Amino acid sequence: MGRTILLIEDNEQNRYLVTFILEKHGYRVLYAQNGIDGIEMAKNDAPDMILLDIQLPIMDGYAVATELRKIESIQIVPIVAITSFAMPGDREKALAAGCTDHITKPIDPETFLFNIEKYFRS
Repeated sequence: MGRTILLIEDNEQNRYLVTFILEKHGYRVLYAQNGIDGIEMAKNDAPDMILLDIQLPIMDGYAVATELRKIESIQIVPIVAITSFAMPGDREKALAAGCTDHITKPIDPETFLFNIEKYFRS
């Protein structure tokens, strides 16, 4: 398999769709259902990218992104927020928390892969 992507997402339907698209294109997908598990997996599994929902149980995605950026081995890993938060200022809030990019839900399968693969082009 190709690169490993950690998906931190509590919604089963969203996990299924993202995983289906990515695995179809050769990515290995790991997932966590909450931020605490996601942070531990990021430490242990060294993903090439992290896709992060903002509305998570226990700890929201902003707090997760902030914690992930404190981990030395994760500092250069792209963290992409995937969220239904699409109001003015939501993108900036995600970037300020440590996310590299912001994709709104529902994801568009036509453009989703392009938005992921741009981080892996040389």
